[in-house]
Amino acid sequence: MGRGKVVLERIENKTNRQVTFSKRRNGLLKKAYELSVLCDAEVALIIFSGRGKLFQFSSSDINRIIERYRQCCFISQASNMVEDEPQNLQQELLKLKIKYESLERTQRNLHGEDLEPLSMNELQSLEKQLERTLSQARQRKTQAMLERLNDLREKEHKLAEINKELKSKLEEVDEYAQIFESHLVARNNNRSKVQAVQANCFESGTTVPIHGYLHTQTFSKGKEIDERTDGGDSSDSNNGWLL
Repeated sequence: MGRGKVVLERIENKTNRQVTFSKRRNGLLKKAYELSVLCDAEVALIIFSGRGKLFQFSSSDINRIIERYRQCCFISQASNMVEDEPQNLQQELLKLKIKYESLERTQRNLHGEDLEPLSMNELQSLEKQLERTLSQARQRKTQAMLERLNDLREKEHKLAEINKELKSKLEEVDEYAQIFESHLVARNNNRSKVQAVQANCFESGTTVPIHGYLHTQTFSKGKEIDERTDGGDSSDSNNGWLL
C-alpha cells in the first residue's frame, strides 16, 4: 500500500514543525553532499530556521562560491539588459515622439491655431491655462521690476554717499584755496607798500628802514651821497649803515 500525498502547507503544531524541520534539513544536507561528491559540483547550501538559526554546507570555500554566484548573476543581468535594450529604446523613442507631438499641438492651440477639433471643455481648459500663464508672467515681471527698483535704490544710496564725501573734500579744497589766496593778496599788498615807500624815499631823499638797518640816502640830481648818523665819516667800514 503506497504512501498518501503530503499536503504542502505550514505545520501549525510547533513540535511537529520542529521535528519535520530537523529531518528534512538533515536530508537536504545529505543530498547536497552526495551531489557534490557524485557529480564533482560546487555546492553551497544556506538554511535559516524559523528562529533565525543558521545552517550551512559547502563543498569548498563558501565565500568563493558566493562571489562566483554574484558574478554569474551580474553577467546574466547585463546580457538581459543588452538583449532588451533595442526594445526599450524603441519604446522610449515612441513615448518621446508622442510627447513631442502633444507639446507641438498644445503650442499651436496657445497661438490660436487648430482650434476647430477642440471640444468646449478643451477650449475652456485652454482658456484657463492662458489666464494662468498670463498671471504667472505678470507676477514674474512685477518681481523683476521690484528687484530692479531695489538695485537702483541701493545704487542711489551709494552714489549719495560718494557725492557727500566728494562735496566735503571740495569744501576743504575751497577753504585751503581761500587761505592761500588771502596770504597771496596780503603778500602782494605788503610788496606794493614797500615799493611805494621806496619810491617816496627816492623822491624825497629820506631814510629807509631795511631789515633792522637805517640806510641814509640823499638823492639829488641823480647823484648819491652816503652819510653816517654819527657825523658822516666816509672811512668807516660800516659806511652808510646804522644798527
